[in-house]
Amino acid sequence: MSLPSDRFTGVLAAALTPQTADGTPDGKAMTAHCNWLLANGCDGLAILGTTGEANSFGLKERIRIIEGLVEAGVPGETLMPGTGSCAVSDAISLTKVAVNAGARGVLMLPPFYYKTPSDEGLFAHFSEVIQGVADDRLKIYLYHFPQMSATPISYNLIEMLIKAYPDTVVGMKDSSGVFDNMAGAAKNFDGFCVLAGADDLLLSLLEQGGGGCITACANVASSLAGQVYNGFHAGEDVTKANATLTQVRQVISSFPPGAPALKTLMARHCGNDDWLNMRPPLQNLSGEKASELFAAFDAIDYQMPAI
Repeated sequence: MSLPSDRFTGVLAAALTPQTADGTPDGKAMTAHCNWLLANGCDGLAILGTTGEANSFGLKERIRIIEGLVEAGVPGETLMPGTGSCAVSDAISLTKVAVNAGARGVLMLPPFYYKTPSDEGLFAHFSEVIQGVADDRLKIYLYHFPQMSATPISYNLIEMLIKAYPDTVVGMKDSSGVFDNMAGAAKNFDGFCVLAGADDLLLSLLEQGGGGCITACANVASSLAGQVYNGFHAGEDVTKANATLTQVRQVISSFPPGAPALKTLMARHCGNDDWLNMRPPLQNLSGEKASELFAAFDAIDYQMPAI
């Protein structure tokens, strides 16, 4: 079963956000990183997500990141900005900016502060955002990441939203790590584009009708993920590429929460320690941990594309 042509499929990087020494988003460095990703296997850029430290930035900063990338020449249609917020008004404001920037979709966390909300309450939140944006161009991909948000996206909620907004709520990033949940969503909801949040589940999800992936590891292994996605659709044997991609995932996952390890790898690859800048509460890896990361990553039969 094929997905509608307007769905955001393929390999999307949960893009890192480079920063200056004082924590200011570095627009020039982020533009360069996004262009490099697009040139090396990425079909899109899921900016301002978990790996991009989105919730460490204020609303004005997030707006500036989106607008700055488009002004610098990054195609708006390659962007899937994270626009979820606990405040409906903030979610509306950020989502309007994303839509006007030409984004083909937005990735939307549920409001995550109040725990165990009802599906009816979550539906009301998303509904107010959709009605507040009031733009037929809007395409929402729900962000299911219960380990981080403690607010899961249930099948019941998906069904409610699809019924009310069939042309707007069109997919989901599933970062739960529960394969049956993402495969079930791909099978149960016709035309619903499910994107794996874990590289090691990409191939299996494609086999179940999934749309692709949005992953942190794509920041350093987008070319591998692209080989898996494109090779699968071309009917090629992608066993080797998938095994190598899985190894990358395993290494990065052993250095939680992920962004510091990825920034450490990018700093080495670019020869630029500005990549190590990030906002608290995230902290750099210790020298010992960085050495462990390099040893584990270098043991994989994989070379990052040249900058």
